[in-house]
Amino acid sequence: MTSAPHVEPPQRLVRFLGADSPWLARLPGLVRASLERWELTAERVVSPGGRGSLVVLVRRADGSPAALKLRATGAADEAAALSRWEGHGAVRLLDAAPGDGALLLERLHADVSLRSLPDAKATLEAVSALHRLWVSPTPPGVPDDQHPFTTVEEYTARAVEGIRAHVPEEARPLADEALALRSELLADAPENVLLHGDFRQGAVLSGDPGRAHWLVVGPDPLVGERAYDLARLVRDRLHDLAAGSGAPAIARRRVGKLANSLEVGRDRLRAWSLYRAVESGARHIAAGDRADGEALLEFAGWL
Repeated sequence: MTSAPHVEPPQRLVRFLGADSPWLARLPGLVRASLERWELTAERVVSPGGRGSLVVLVRRADGSPAALKLRATGAADEAAALSRWEGHGAVRLLDAAPGDGALLLERLHADVSLRSLPDAKATLEAVSALHRLWVSPTPPGVPDDQHPFTTVEEYTARAVEGIRAHVPEEARPLADEALALRSELLADAPENVLLHGDFRQGAVLSGDPGRAHWLVVGPDPLVGERAYDLARLVRDRLHDLAAGSGAPAIARRRVGKLANSLEVGRDRLRAWSLYRAVESGARHIAAGDRADGEALLEFAGWL
């Protein structure tokens, strides 16, 4: 028997998509359809949740716990990545209806992420979790170039004009450096593995006994080099970092420590970290979040 309570999207999701989002208007119907399709009983909506998805904790017909995730975009890509990982280091995919943006997932402890740990311990666990995801984008026997994922080159190409348009004039040299580094990095990329795409401490949740203690969720999968994936972790807890003393030196030491821990080229990690901070800064400024955008550009300047 299914249960379809009133679905109130978390404010974080509403702010990111906009209150007039057509997808938000369709969301209650998508939830009802998913509950009926998989014979689920809804328990509660996870809050604050993500910026582009809604997660509802549910029970399956046999009483076992699960999580229903509805994505505004990218459900097919997430399903493909989770299928490729088969639960090794990541949440298990139980079922999917990508046409509705619906994923039925193994339930983890949604309120317990690596951000609940001290930063040094969280970083150590994050590195271990991320390392398990870096596999060939296709199963054995299938050529690597026949994967369904967007490449880092394709994905970053979409951001080039945004960087040029939205980085403030006073930070123009930083934007130019970021774009030049992108071109250099892509010209001699050393590998093509499956990447999480948006990896950070908050994307690693606690699992149940019998599974890995920490499991990765919420991929926006790409195919490219490991340094690109690791670069987002370099700036984790940025506001805490910026509030302390010696932030630029600490940020540069982070690059070295993370590069050494996963045998990633230090120069490549620094370059991708700078590029990704500039790209994110431009995106925040374009969305009207100037304070966070400028903080990201400042971080890029430290590198």
